[in-house]
Amino acid sequence: MAPPDRRLTPRRKPRQVRAELTRERILGAAAHVFTEYGYAAGTTNRIAEHARMSIGSLYQYFPNKDAILAELLVRHIDRGAWAGAEEPDTTSGSLEDVVRSLVRDAIDHHRDGPQLLRIMIEEAPVSPALSEAIERHGAARVTQVREVFARHPDVRVRDLDMAAELVVGAVELNTHKLMAAPNPPQVERLEAELVAMITRYLGGDRSTAEERGSDPR
Repeated sequence: MAPPDRRLTPRRKPRQVRAELTRERILGAAAHVFTEYGYAAGTTNRIAEHARMSIGSLYQYFPNKDAILAELLVRHIDRGAWAGAEEPDTTSGSLEDVVRSLVRDAIDHHRDGPQLLRIMIEEAPVSPALSEAIERHGAARVTQVREVFARHPDVRVRDLDMAAELVVGAVELNTHKLMAAPNPPQVERLEAELVAMITRYLGGDRSTAEERGSDPR
């Protein structure tokens, strides 16, 4: 990934409710404009018009539309984090059920707004906030998934750390790529194939588990 561009840092960090609401209005307007007009034609003038504010007011919050798009992607990443009751149920059931919960959670996060998702993936520049969000989210998700694997008796891979990295990468990459495609596959097909692939990988060969014996996880 290219080094973050600090010119993309939002200009104003809201300290009051009113300022935060204005910032949210800009981001909501930008999401609508980018979806309707595309990124090239989604100018800051159009965003300001849709947000019902002057272009000067918009520039008090964001220096350009690249910074707005980068912030939209940060929000998208942060919404995908597990928090409390939002965490998928991975505490019981078969290995296939556990994997299905992980895959379905990722798919549900990418189900809405495929056109905007495609624009964010293809056009979003690397901002400091985006780099931090990607690193933070990725590390947290890998840790969470590793803990899920460590608890399940049917997970037979030797290296849980690497397995968690591979599974998180496979799920995130494929859901981003395929859900944002111009002609995305049926959700049921995507879920079924990802679940089958990951379950077979994690289940491994029983002889491998026997060779590992009581190796600590």
